[in-house]
Amino acid sequence: MGRLSQRRKVHKYVLGSEYPVRHKEDVLAVEEPLEIRLTGPAGTLTYSVTMRTPGDDFDLVAGFLVSEGVIWEADQLVSERFCAGEDEEGRQTFNVVDAQLRPGVAVPDLGRNVVTSSACGICGTDSIESVRRTSHHSPAQDTVAVLPELLAGLPERLREAQALFEKTGGVHAAGLFSVHDGGTRAELECLREDVGRHNAVDKVVGWALREGRLPLSGTVLQVSGRASFELVQKAAMAGIPVLAAVSAPSTLAVELAEDAGVTLVGFSRGSGFNVYAGHERLSA
Repeated sequence: MGRLSQRRKVHKYVLGSEYPVRHKEDVLAVEEPLEIRLTGPAGTLTYSVTMRTPGDDFDLVAGFLVSEGVIWEADQLVSERFCAGEDEEGRQTFNVVDAQLRPGVAVPDLGRNVVTSSACGICGTDSIESVRRTSHHSPAQDTVAVLPELLAGLPERLREAQALFEKTGGVHAAGLFSVHDGGTRAELECLREDVGRHNAVDKVVGWALREGRLPLSGTVLQVSGRASFELVQKAAMAGIPVLAAVSAPSTLAVELAEDAGVTLVGFSRGSGFNVYAGHERLSA
């Protein structure tokens, strides 16, 4: 597999110092393209190319297909494999994954028509209507309750588990917590990091699919960064009832959370948070 981080020489400027320019090494998160191919009865289709941090690529592809509404059950994904791909020095790049779908699972007629950047998980969709997808795992009826003090502590627990961020300071994280004992206890089930926040979420959802855990009822998805429309959509597609972010949500994120029955929390930073949708899940 490719490396998650690389060392690079940099010139560090320290203003007001006797030696304002210093030479040092810095550790950067790796960003590389991943081509996602789908194989079905009619053949193989290049479905999308996404920019991601290498690692947990099979989880990423599986989660991406759940988010796209292509699959929603573990047995719909027969297998995943790395395809041949080499760099200019002849080394295997592990940058192409072929996902074989179960017979009867519809392969989309057309793939995404542009490269998906690490900043945007819905780039390349051909209409606004196609962005909203129907979930097979609706969180609306999930009756999970979460103690506010427990929810407020999840960002710190997420941060403590971010090994790649500790090295680079340049990746997002998504952590899946299962809620127990009436909302008073949460267990970290899965954490994934990536240069793209949507990739980190897809890696968590893909892990859950491959483990046969969908729908993810009774869980909280804690993410670094903001809560965008696409993250709410991914949570809804996986049946996650609570999505919490350390930064702000967008207007479309709030609207979708209300429609899908997802509790949406923003500005969760230890001392408190804002609830933008689904406040009834916050137990007293």
